[in-house]
Amino acid sequence: MELLLATGNPKKIEELRRLLQPLGVGLLTPDDVGGIPEVEEDAPTFAGNAEKKARAAALTTGRWCLADDSGLEVEHLNGAPGVRSARFAGSHGDTAANNARLLEELQGIPTERRGARFVCSLALARPDGDLECAFEGTSVGRILEAARGDGGFGYDPLFLFVEEGHTATGRAFAELTVEEKGVVSHRGRALVQLADYLAKHPNMCSPSQSR
Repeated sequence: MELLLATGNPKKIEELRRLLQPLGVGLLTPDDVGGIPEVEEDAPTFAGNAEKKARAAALTTGRWCLADDSGLEVEHLNGAPGVRSARFAGSHGDTAANNARLLEELQGIPTERRGARFVCSLALARPDGDLECAFEGTSVGRILEAARGDGGFGYDPLFLFVEEGHTATGRAFAELTVEEKGVVSHRGRALVQLADYLAKHPNMCSPSQSR
């Protein structure tokens, strides 16, 4: 199997590579194929943006393409920052500013009203641009009043994982090892679904099927 990861985010590429490696999937990045087009992420849902990115990359390269769109939904903010998670503070990918704005928006809000969840939507497009499959994973937590840990990326230092029955419960995502996070994270859970699908279709993403 060979998949092109339709993302230029090095942290996402690193995480996707680590989680997909045990499947024996050959992974390509945009740099490996001479780049892919920038896609305006203007869909109202994570699933819509993931599909849009996967289709565009597949049509451009003639390869099987996997795209991810993910972000944070906070209950008190009516689901914000949502699909605007990467640009919550204005500039795309400004993690420090995004985290600062999140803390500002929740200043004075009590613990019981700081519920949140991470969402990851994955879309796999065929070389002709048609959508093959899509999956979504979620992870439930709460927004802390101050950052904890020095691992992960994005909102990880502010996201306290609260689901019961896991060794990671009660720790921020940024406090988890990469192995621990891979088990309970939204992206890890979406990839488990993808892995199950790929295992049932072992010849589906053969390089020979690409253009």
